[in-house]
Amino acid sequence: MPLSLRKFIQRLFRAPMIRLADKLSSRPDKAAVFKALSTLYDDIENGKTTRGRIQPFDPDKARYIIFSDEHKGGKDEADDFMPAESNYIAALQHYYAEGFTFINLGDCEELWENKPAVTLDKNKASLDEEVKFLQAGRYHRMFGNHDLEWGYAVPENLYLKPVFGPSLEVKEGLILRATMQQQTASIFLTHGHQGDQRSDGNAFSKWVVAAIWTPIQRYLEISLNTPSDSFELADAHNIIMYEWSATRRNRVLISGHTHKPVFASLDHIDRLNKQLQKAQAENNTTLMAELQIALDTRRKEYAGKQQVKTMAHPSYFNTGCCCFSDGDCTGIEIADGFIRLVKWKDNGHGTERMVLEESPLFYLFDQL
Repeated sequence: MPLSLRKFIQRLFRAPMIRLADKLSSRPDKAAVFKALSTLYDDIENGKTTRGRIQPFDPDKARYIIFSDEHKGGKDEADDFMPAESNYIAALQHYYAEGFTFINLGDCEELWENKPAVTLDKNKASLDEEVKFLQAGRYHRMFGNHDLEWGYAVPENLYLKPVFGPSLEVKEGLILRATMQQQTASIFLTHGHQGDQRSDGNAFSKWVVAAIWTPIQRYLEISLNTPSDSFELADAHNIIMYEWSATRRNRVLISGHTHKPVFASLDHIDRLNKQLQKAQAENNTTLMAELQIALDTRRKEYAGKQQVKTMAHPSYFNTGCCCFSDGDCTGIEIADGFIRLVKWKDNGHGTERMVLEESPLFYLFDQL
């Protein structure tokens, strides 16, 4: 096909392809999501290790990085991971060196569009970085709707374990468990497709992507990453998952799936005041001075502005994804007593880490 004709067809079909992608996207059912998340959590809580495990952790010392939705593909026009690959690898190298445990929250590989052997062969560089975490005993992997095969023993043993080794386990969920303020606090992690009528193991939607959408992408060289990069609870599935989490005491839900980063956006001044009170109680003069400067800055920024909290109950977080079309990767850090929403991006001189939001864990669970 001549290049000029292909470009014309790309322009002609871009808008209808976006509409088609939106039509085939997530359509969650609230009752189904509530039931699926509750069942998964209860199964793990009751010791059903085939679905997930409970991992004790020390809030002041533990270090976790949570990424999701890499959608590693076949290095072709339909591969949304390629623009983000270098940032993703740089991030993993940083976290490995800093002693973090890596929680990979599902849709790690794009198996709706690619055969497992092809995907794993084309992504050796990033997979080698993940393997390092497993070899160090610092790796947890979930499956999502786009790599659902990893939830079954045969494809896991046939494809994944030759790459990672026999100790690899792929689960549906993970519960991080700690004691805070003399109470048990839980962080529940899962991909987030549970209860989604079009994604929760739905064979028809998988066939549409594999048999229709992907060939069109490849032939026309159209690579569309339609999920929004909004930092609000903008879509129905995020809202439903938030509503489920808001009814659970001393429990935080962290998911992926929607590609939309979400942070429990507490009022900055309120949060800084809480941190300042803690620093004063500990007589930490250096931290007190830093927090006072931050408070003064925030008060000037917010002067005369109406404050609107994204969530009244700060119980839900979403990692975003590692396949944004501009190459950015977003994730959630739990480290040194804080939870943070971070972004890894190319600043023109290399990959840099940006903290988009953060909150002390003690403050977060104080609100739950």
